[in-house]
Amino acid sequence: MSAKQIQEPYDRIDISTAFEIYNTEDVAIIDVREPDEYNQAHIKNAILIPVDEIMTRVDELPSDKKLLFVCASGYRSGLACEMAAAMGVDTSKIFNIDGGTQGWIENGHPTNSGPNP
Repeated sequence: MSAKQIQEPYDRIDISTAFEIYNTEDVAIIDVREPDEYNQAHIKNAILIPVDEIMTRVDELPSDKKLLFVCASGYRSGLACEMAAAMGVDTSKIFNIDGGTQGWIENGHPTNSGPNP
């Protein structure tokens, strides 16, 4: 399910919607947690860009894909969504995964640990 809160330049999606998009569309998962959190467990193929680095690394966000931002719970990824929008990223492609990585794991969806190759 997708929802946009007043004043938010992005859509919030739940874990099941995120997984459906992950499986059926060309997306980039942007994990905005810290490297130690990411290395413990992350969504398979997620790109690590800590929230504090979004503004300086916005050029690394693929412009041709939907961007699904994730953190532990949804707070930091929400901030990252706002930063990306402020830096000119197309807001129709910005999504925040409510429930975060923990919700993804609890639902048994694909994860990796350690740094991505």
